[in-house]
Amino acid sequence: MSVTNRYREAWEGFWRAAPAEPGAVFWDAEPALTAGPHLALFEPQLADPALPLVDLGCGNGTQTRFLAGRFPRVVGADLSAAALDHARRADPAGQAVYRQLDAAEKSEAQALHAELGDSNVYMRGVLHQCESEDRQSLVDGIATLVGERGRAFLVELSGAAKPVLTGLASGPDGPPPKLAPVFRHGIAPADVSDDAVPEFLRSAGLAVLASGELPLATTEYRPDGVRVELPSRWLLAGREV
Repeated sequence: MSVTNRYREAWEGFWRAAPAEPGAVFWDAEPALTAGPHLALFEPQLADPALPLVDLGCGNGTQTRFLAGRFPRVVGADLSAAALDHARRADPAGQAVYRQLDAAEKSEAQALHAELGDSNVYMRGVLHQCESEDRQSLVDGIATLVGERGRAFLVELSGAAKPVLTGLASGPDGPPPKLAPVFRHGIAPADVSDDAVPEFLRSAGLAVLASGELPLATTEYRPDGVRVELPSRWLLAGREV
């Protein structure tokens, strides 16, 4: 099952219009605040750190390039060709490789697994932005990439993030500048209950091996100068040991 055309076109439009400057996109916080803390959680629990790492939903590749300095082979994968254009331009040294991938399409996930073998997967804030009918297919694709030996580390907004986003969007001047394009392109975060993500994983044949909560940093600031952080939950999943 491929993702809907509306969803694909929304992301292409978003990334074609997105500035190239670091930090210009709402969730494009520096790795020291994002992939760095996540790496500290999942790297010690990887069954095989030498496996390829797939940064799924890599966007413009900010986190991918950081991860490429920590693992022997890193692949940044994204649905959007325009996002991957940003990623490649920002990585002239080729620290990572970048692939267009619809992970909800079974054949595409199988093809990448056939090329890489079992892989570890890092995915940050993608599932809650998916169309509801695509979520299980996406997690099934993650299970395909993980295979028998890999691990998946997923970070998703928790239910407590909704009032924070609603408050930002409903200010007297409307959404702040970096959040406004997300709504304008029709990719506003949707509701995914905290209990749904473990169920998606279990339905895909993966066990939740560890989980916790951690604020997800954004690049936006409140009027008082405090950085906007969104409540999130992280889960580490893999085949039952």
